[in-house]
Amino acid sequence: QVQLAESGGGLVQAGDSLRLSCVASGRTHNRYTMAWFRQAPGKEREFVASNFRGGSDTYYADSVKGRFTMSKDNVKNTVFLQMDSLKPEDTAVYYCAATGSAIWSSQYRADAYNNWGQGTQVTVSS
Repeated sequence: QVQLAESGGGLVQAGDSLRLSCVASGRTHNRYTMAWFRQAPGKEREFVASNFRGGSDTYYADSVKGRFTMSKDNVKNTVFLQMDSLKPEDTAVYYCAATGSAIWSSQYRADAYNNWGQGTQVTVSS
């Protein structure tokens, strides 16, 4: 089992930046697939970004491509989500997720992940 803890959320204005962190503990492994999802009130949890099995490529939802950057520090077992040019529609609870068993085509789906953090609130005012 992997424990995940997000931090870094807050209230910002449109155009501002935030950096989210997710620290993994427990049975962590650099070959895990790590991802960020978000959930706005009344909406389903949606994919934001992922890194498949610790590889060099990162994948992004079209809505955040070019504005968000996912990175990782394997030594500190931490993944980050740098969010720039934030928009009001980015307002949501952001969750970090991990799995050791994802296949490439499933990394965009929330049901592919069996380890979740508690979430961190990001609110962007206009």
